[in-house]
Amino acid sequence: MSIFELYDPRFRRLHIATARLDKLYSECRWAEGPAYFPAGRYLVWSDNPNNRMLRFDECSGQVSVFRSPSNYSNGNTVDRSGRLVSCEHGGRRVSRTEFDGRVITIADNYDGKRLNSPNDVVVKSDGSIWFTDPSYGIDSDYEGHKAESEQKANRVYRVDPRNGAVTVVADDFVQPNGLAFSPDEKILYIVDTGRTHRDDAPAHIRKFVVSDDGKLSGGAVFADCTAGLFDGFRLDTAGRIWTSAADGVHCYDPDGTLMGKIRVPEIVANVCFGGEKRNYLYICGTTSLYGVRLPVNGVAQP
Repeated sequence: MSIFELYDPRFRRLHIATARLDKLYSECRWAEGPAYFPAGRYLVWSDNPNNRMLRFDECSGQVSVFRSPSNYSNGNTVDRSGRLVSCEHGGRRVSRTEFDGRVITIADNYDGKRLNSPNDVVVKSDGSIWFTDPSYGIDSDYEGHKAESEQKANRVYRVDPRNGAVTVVADDFVQPNGLAFSPDEKILYIVDTGRTHRDDAPAHIRKFVVSDDGKLSGGAVFADCTAGLFDGFRLDTAGRIWTSAADGVHCYDPDGTLMGKIRVPEIVANVCFGGEKRNYLYICGTTSLYGVRLPVNGVAQP
């Protein structure tokens, strides 16, 4: 039986019907934040409740512990210099791992008050770092350290590449989560998973226009999730969104049409394109790391 479900004829050329879902590892509690390093052909991802990061070697198929403890890391990405940028629920910060192994703080406060628990992060081509800051890491001791919010709001932030200044770019979210730029970086998509906290809250992706000075406008709903919640996602070179959901990975055209799904037997939290041609989609599915080869290519940077 095929792992793919077609909802729009355009999805026929976006998958290979006989492609298989590879199960690469299966000893996580909540797999999240995959980040691919093409120079080493390996993937780093978070096992958040276990307070560790894991590493999958694409050439050997071996999995090892990359960092433990990890400050309850969640979302990860790779900056334009090839360094790991991480969101730490436990550290309540965005950090960067330098080439010599040092881990430095990029952002841990706004307006003199500690951040909630940075969740997901993306780096723009100008070097600016954009991240979401929901409350998941301070809600309980499961994903971080239980604490009261000092911010009293869950926002989206931008870190200026020149001076490191942290500014608010969006403050009308319930629980901002995954985010990613369109291939030309003119659009920023951001998930709101507010429904984890209120039945009447959002479970959707919003679409913002990005100005040259780093401000956002618009913010209309791009898509509502039809199965559970969206979380992390990535875009391919044609601007299509491949996003996590409760029943697998959903593929959306830039026009907002749900074109198809990749069925996964666990709730999916995040995805990332990897492989020599960036046509292998890594999938973090609750306890496991999966992968599937596709006839599309992810954008050059996460």
